[in-house]
Amino acid sequence: MARVAGVSRSTASYVMTGRRTMSPATQERVREAARSLGYTPNAGARALATKQTMVIGLLAQFLEDEFAPAMLQYITGVTGTARELGYDTLLVSEPDGAHALKRLTDSRMVDGVVLLNVAHDDDRLPVLRATDVPGVLIGLPGDPSGLDVFDLDFAESGRMMVEHLAALGHRELALVTQPEHVVARGGAYVWRLLDAAQEEAHRRGLRLHAVPGASGQPQIGQDLHALLDTHPAVTGLLLHNEAAAAALPSVMYARGLQAPRDLSVVGRYSDEFARTFSLPFSSIESAPDRLGQLAVRRLLHRIGAPGDGSPPQVLLLAPELVDRGSTGAPAPR
Repeated sequence: MARVAGVSRSTASYVMTGRRTMSPATQERVREAARSLGYTPNAGARALATKQTMVIGLLAQFLEDEFAPAMLQYITGVTGTARELGYDTLLVSEPDGAHALKRLTDSRMVDGVVLLNVAHDDDRLPVLRATDVPGVLIGLPGDPSGLDVFDLDFAESGRMMVEHLAALGHRELALVTQPEHVVARGGAYVWRLLDAAQEEAHRRGLRLHAVPGASGQPQIGQDLHALLDTHPAVTGLLLHNEAAAAALPSVMYARGLQAPRDLSVVGRYSDEFARTFSLPFSSIESAPDRLGQLAVRRLLHRIGAPGDGSPPQVLLLAPELVDRGSTGAPAPR
């Protein structure tokens, strides 16, 4: 490979391992030579030489009471960024997350870890704090001290959803949240948005009906029909449940409703999610891809500069409302 690239063997090695910074032109020549020769670095040899595996661990679970396509977006956000930066990702979905994390860190199978499905009192956090293997969280726990954390500002998202509809003149709203099991196991993002939305509604003198929704069909469709039957005066619907957002178009069609003519709708999900399910509803951008990018880049900084003294970072992304034309002034009743 070095001969094909026209460089010394040491230079080719530096480029492939990243142990020294070389000029962009040299890096491109070496990498082009590697591609033309079909060269793949030996992971075992590289780990012995650099004491790095070039693999990060991703601890995530597809839980039955959460909408799987939404979780998949966070996973692809992490794995895609890691791949772009030269790292492979080991996905670990073991139900006993604390045991899985200890196994990964004790065995040095990975250079660092990203934790998803973060609970309010997450039993993986004592393990992470006790190891010197770097780790980052996507999701805010109850106690983030000493940890690098990235998440959407769910409280501000709830306030923004209510503010938006209140400004249009809506006086009675409904909020569909995640299933009760998600809250019971410590899904703090659910009650952060709910509490803030309720506080904002109370401050503005609005009525807000909050109901949990299922995570899949056909139950979520039945839940939406029941909500609209029970609260016929509702003119604004807030969705903090991706399954509800995906099911709502068919429910509205069945009831002869249109947004915003009959019902104004604001959800909380990503733009990619909206495209995947052809959703016409305005939404708070949940930004799973951006959160994945931020988390992985922070993790690789920790891996590359251990003990650099930089303080842990808790970053909550400010919510952004994507207007798709599904909200307007309430229809006369």
